[in-house]
Amino acid sequence: MGPYSEEKQYERAVAIMRLLDRNPDLDPEMKAIWEGHLRNLSRNEATYNFRVKEIYTKMRDRYTKEWMNE
Repeated sequence: MGPYSEEKQYERAVAIMRLLDRNPDLDPEMKAIWEGHLRNLSRNEATYNFRVKEIYTKMRDRYTKEWMNE
């Protein structure tokens, strides 16, 4: 994960919309997953940074617990 980029988020949104438009027969569950990804794209830097912090904190905590239990 790199720094927040509005351009990169836009590229991701376009790619997902293209995938959905080009695959009208996509399984409804897969379509719902991709629509969820599209809705969940960060629209500003604060949201993006919050999500990055949450992900890395959870990863760190999981590995720290494993290390302490050895």
